[in-house]
Amino acid sequence: MHETRPRWVVPMKPRSPDEPHRAATPLELLFDLVFVVAVARGAAALHHGIAEGHAAESLLSYSMVFFAIWWAWMTFTWFASTYDNDDIPYRLLVFVQMTGALIVASGIERAFLEHDLTITVIGYIVMRVAAVTNWLRAARSDPEHRPAALRYAAGVTAVQIAWVILLFLPPDLLVPVFFLLVLVESLIPVWAEIPSPTPWHPHHILERYGLFTILVLGETILSTSLAIQTVFNEGEMNSNLIGTFLGALMIVYAMWWLYFYQPVRHDLMSSLRVAFTWAYGHYFVFAATAAVGAGLAVVIDQLTHHAEISATAAGMAVAIPVAVYVFCLWILQEHPRVDNLFDTVLHPVTAALILLTPFVGQAVLLTGILLSALVVIRLVRHLE
Repeated sequence: MHETRPRWVVPMKPRSPDEPHRAATPLELLFDLVFVVAVARGAAALHHGIAEGHAAESLLSYSMVFFAIWWAWMTFTWFASTYDNDDIPYRLLVFVQMTGALIVASGIERAFLEHDLTITVIGYIVMRVAAVTNWLRAARSDPEHRPAALRYAAGVTAVQIAWVILLFLPPDLLVPVFFLLVLVESLIPVWAEIPSPTPWHPHHILERYGLFTILVLGETILSTSLAIQTVFNEGEMNSNLIGTFLGALMIVYAMWWLYFYQPVRHDLMSSLRVAFTWAYGHYFVFAATAAVGAGLAVVIDQLTHHAEISATAAGMAVAIPVAVYVFCLWILQEHPRVDNLFDTVLHPVTAALILLTPFVGQAVLLTGILLSALVVIRLVRHLE
C-alpha cells in the first residue's frame, strides 16, 4: 500500500503498474481543483463570445486556451501515475505546478480575447521548472528508464524556450506558430517513450480521466442550475425555458452515463499506440464537455433576450459539442470492442441526428431525448 504520511526524501522509483487498490491521491484531487477554475474561465469566455455573435473567433481561442489547460493536467497525471513517491520534495514541487496552473488560469481571459499568451507562458514556466526537476529526479533514481526521463526533461525545456520566443513574434504569426508548437508538444512524449517506455498504472489512469470528466461536467451542471433559476425567475411557465431545463438535465445525466455505463477494459491501454490515442483523444472529450456547459448558457441567454444570435445558432452551440462528445466516445471506448454493424453505427448516427436538432426547434430538449435514447439502447444491448 502507498503510505499516506509523506517521507522526507526517497528515491523516485517507478511504482508498479500492477499495484493493487491504486487510487487517486488527495494531492491529485487538489491538483484537479485548480484546473476546474481554469476550465470554468475558459467555458465562460466561450459562452460570452458565442452569445455576442463571435462564434468562429471564440472557438479558435477556446481550442487554444483549452489545450493549455488540458496539456498541463495530462502531463502531470501520467508522470504521477509512474513516479508519485509522495515524499516532501514531490509534494512541494506539485504545489509549484499548481501555482503555475493558477497563473495560467488568471491569464485565460487575456489569451481568449486578445491572443496575448504572456501570462499563460509565465504560468507554464513555473509549472515546468517543477516538472523538469521531477524528471531529473526520476532520471537519477531510475536507471532503467533514465533515457526516457532525460528526453522528457530536455524536450520540455526546449519547447518551453520556444513558447517564450513565440511571445516576441509578429502577431500574425501567433496562431500558426501556436499550433506548430502544439504539434511539437504532442510529439515529445512519443519521442521520449521510444528508448525505454515508462510504466503507468492502467486503473489509476482510467480513474484519473474519469474523475476529470466528472469535474468538467460541472460546467454543464452549473448551466443546468442556471436554467432552473431562470425558469423560476421568469414568473411564468415559458415552454422553451422548461424544455431547455428538462433537456439540460437529460444531457448531463446521459453524458455521465455514456462515459461510465460500463468499465473501460484495461486492455484498451495495452500498448503505447493505444494509450496515446486514448489519452490524446480525451482532449476533444474534455473540451466538448466544457463547451456543452457554455452552449447551454448561450441558449438561456438567447431565450431571455440577452444574446445577439438566433435560436438556431444558439442550438448549435449545444448540438455541436454534444455530437463531438458522442463521436469521440465512440472512437475511444465503443468502436474498439463492438463486433456488429448496429453497434458500430449507433454512436455516429446519434451524433448526426443531434447536429440536426437546431433546425427543428427545441434543440436542447431534442438533444437530451436523443442522448437518453442512446443510453437506453446501450443498456438494453449490454443486457442481451
